[in-house]
Amino acid sequence: MTVGIAIQHQPVHTQEHTKIYQNDNATLCCGNALEILPLIEPESIDALITDPPYSSGATHKAGRTNQDSLTKYLNNDNIHRFEGFAGENMDAHSWAYWTQLWMAQAYRAVRPGGYALVFTDWRQLPALTDAFQASGFTWRGIVAWNKGRAARTPHTGYFRHQCEYIVWGSKGHLGKSPSGPFDGCMTFPVIPSKKMHPTGKPEELMAELVRTANSGGIILDPFMGSGTTGVAALKAGRRFIGIETSEHYFEVATRRLETETRL
Repeated sequence: MTVGIAIQHQPVHTQEHTKIYQNDNATLCCGNALEILPLIEPESIDALITDPPYSSGATHKAGRTNQDSLTKYLNNDNIHRFEGFAGENMDAHSWAYWTQLWMAQAYRAVRPGGYALVFTDWRQLPALTDAFQASGFTWRGIVAWNKGRAARTPHTGYFRHQCEYIVWGSKGHLGKSPSGPFDGCMTFPVIPSKKMHPTGKPEELMAELVRTANSGGIILDPFMGSGTTGVAALKAGRRFIGIETSEHYFEVATRRLETETRL
């Protein structure tokens, strides 16, 4: 058993194919979520909180395969600030299938009564709610995250796409959290200068979401990016398991959590 964190079998740092960072309250793994999620102890996670690749935004195959993640999410002023990331080139059917696969593994890891909170945009919202339920979780609602009017300006006649969404639910019966009730609509603006990842979420938003796990509980993020969920978890007195496929962002997350641990 790995000290302080619920990952089973041999200590994960002995697996040659996986880079690991670990302290008493956090374990970060660099690798494919579908390979690492099965290593987590069953029913050991208090809350799944994650922002997976949306793989949306292009109607045709050429748009998905030729447009990289930076071009999709960033304007020209910010495009050179970040590394790109994988997972943005699946069609709708492949994305839904992939989502169900990793969510089924996450379902196995979450304890009965634990939470699941998964980010999405408006395009993938219907597919995510299907995969959410097919994996075993009970779908209980949608939280709207209002990014503010600084969101990308739409075409004339469009409604502004200033919201993203969090599909939320639980593994079976949901008890009363001592931290709730929680807001169903949250307004936290994106401040580009604070982002460390093209799709990074505000730390203030993640601080609200990690409240779903009780103090000392374990939060799992299989797509941790630059580690904002982990930073919010540690600041709130929770523990954290994060998985990231990009070595660059794994290192960014590691430095951030090391800094938070020293404070």
